[in-house]
Amino acid sequence: METTGTSLSGQMVCRSAAQPAINPRTAEARLSWELEGASPPAPPSHETMSFLFGNRSSKTFKPKKNIPEGSHQYELLKHAEATLGSGNLRMAVMLPDGEDLNEWVAVNTVDFFNQINMLYGTITDFCSEDSCPVMSAGPKYEYHWADGTNIKKPIKCSAPKYIDYLMTWVQDQLDDETLFPSKIGVPFPKNFMSVAKTILKRLFRVYAHIYHQHFDSVMQLQEEAHLNTSFKHFIFFVQEFNLIDRKELAPLQELIEKLTTKDR
Repeated sequence: METTGTSLSGQMVCRSAAQPAINPRTAEARLSWELEGASPPAPPSHETMSFLFGNRSSKTFKPKKNIPEGSHQYELLKHAEATLGSGNLRMAVMLPDGEDLNEWVAVNTVDFFNQINMLYGTITDFCSEDSCPVMSAGPKYEYHWADGTNIKKPIKCSAPKYIDYLMTWVQDQLDDETLFPSKIGVPFPKNFMSVAKTILKRLFRVYAHIYHQHFDSVMQLQEEAHLNTSFKHFIFFVQEFNLIDRKELAPLQELIEKLTTKDR
């Protein structure tokens, strides 16, 4: 059984349960952490990444994307960090009064890129061509890469190769001033929200791969509380503004339901 997406969005393949999985353990076992038992992260320091990780890791998969200090987007980022410090993630993702939705989505998209960049950076030693020969999220889902420009037909590749393609592509979008303008007064393009949705949909796939294939490694590194907080923040944000279709979230639906029902 296969379902394919468009070439722009890449391809998500749903594998029948009869096919051999990369890791035979179920999603439930891989995600068997207790929300009630997770320690809350420390209050925010200078940047949101510091808020999540403290000083324990500075390794990133790709260079960190910085928002220029003094810009309005930088002030929005500071507002987001301050709200995150309250511990109320539902409130933290809401559009601040009087702010532009496109700008709010842009600032948070950059922040999620940086978060996932660091999260994946912590487990790159465990994600190799040998351990992850295909980009998968458990036994039922695998992803084939296409960006609609350089690679138009979806290709099957290893997880590290897929994530390299993905993060490089996202980085290119974030660096494009016509898509993500950083200067005051420069308008966002009409297709901005569509591009942002594609970016966030693809970033979700990195979370899904980490949870399904590398959660044991995350626990060994004692980074599960950071991963869980980052993912919860991400899910609340995309739900608040309907940025990812429910079917795309299927690989982590059980975890998402645990996260969201606890905070209703």
